[in-house]
Amino acid sequence: MPLLNKLTTAIPGVPGGDPASASLSRLRIALTVFFALDGFLFAGWVVRIPAIKQQTGSSASDLGLALLGVSAGAVVTMTLTGQLCRRFGSHPVTVASAVLLALSMALPPLTHSSLALGLVLLVFGAAYGGINVAMNSAAVELVGAMRRPVMPSFHAAFSLGGMLGAGLGGLVAGGLSPSVHLLALTGIGLLVTAAAGPVLLRHHAPAARTDTTPSAPRRLEGRTRRLVLLFGVIALCTAYGEGAMADWSALHLEQDLHAHPGLAAAGYSLFALTMTAGRLSGTVLLERLGQTRALVLGGATAAAGMLLGALAPSVWAALAGFAVAGLGLANIFPVAVGRAGELAGPGGVAAASTLGYGGMLLGPPAIGFLADWFSLPVALTTVAALAAGAAVIAYGARAAAARAVE
Repeated sequence: MPLLNKLTTAIPGVPGGDPASASLSRLRIALTVFFALDGFLFAGWVVRIPAIKQQTGSSASDLGLALLGVSAGAVVTMTLTGQLCRRFGSHPVTVASAVLLALSMALPPLTHSSLALGLVLLVFGAAYGGINVAMNSAAVELVGAMRRPVMPSFHAAFSLGGMLGAGLGGLVAGGLSPSVHLLALTGIGLLVTAAAGPVLLRHHAPAARTDTTPSAPRRLEGRTRRLVLLFGVIALCTAYGEGAMADWSALHLEQDLHAHPGLAAAGYSLFALTMTAGRLSGTVLLERLGQTRALVLGGATAAAGMLLGALAPSVWAALAGFAVAGLGLANIFPVAVGRAGELAGPGGVAAASTLGYGGMLLGPPAIGFLADWFSLPVALTTVAALAAGAAVIAYGARAAAARAVE
């Protein structure tokens, strides 16, 4: 395997300088900033949903229908974004999507009905779906060039950005109106894009370092299509758990285990914290275990943690289970999307991301229906079942995936 410093000439005036490595480092930093910005802006919007609900006079059902605009815009745009990335490159599409996402942050406070809110959320969802596919495609290309499994670090930046956005939003919610807060987020988004965007625009997407001439991008055909769908299903199984935990963990702790509301709210925070920690250590884990073992171990760990979290008779045991589940789920989604990108480029990222985010949207309502039919603890065990299923799928697809990327 040729080393990067043997592939390029030294930087003039700097003995042993490596312009290729420096360029990859700059690209990695810029992409990390965009992942963090995405999480920061999305979390900033989420914490203002109650205020927007009050402003528009929406009922709970009206708000639910309006929020479907985010989902519809994202899912519809994801497939289109894969095509745009193949035509124009993932870097320009990432920057353009970031600009649209920042601008769309200022739209919800301008609405005064649930219908108008749903329409502007279509724009917000389109931008959100677009930037997720584009920056994940760019990250897959960078991972191939670096020859290091750094994909989890980008998703760790997204998680950290989300935690920062939610925390900041909670602090200013009492003192700033939604209009001022979300307009400030628009300004922050545009400033960050102006700072990090030129790095992406100046550098073309790096080609994977191989000993042979790179082949043309593979399309979603035959065996490749089936494998991409399998990795998309793995992403769906784990994103289902993220969505379910976000909406139902606090209710389970408070309703079923009689936890204090403050302690119940800590359930998802602990889950998100361990997930972030798992992603920060994901590169080391993948280098030591490999992708297949990491997927299998992560799925099994998440399944065990969620069984404990759902069925434990005490609050503290349930919290421990949620923490273990966060560690287990941490790296499955980024690895699954990364493998799909290795197989089929931006089209693979788009397909796997669409399935994955579909799982995040499917989780909360599915848990609600199952809780009505059975009970909430029983419903939460489906998160464990799907995590175990993701591990089984990853193990079963290991040989075929290895042959496909050769």
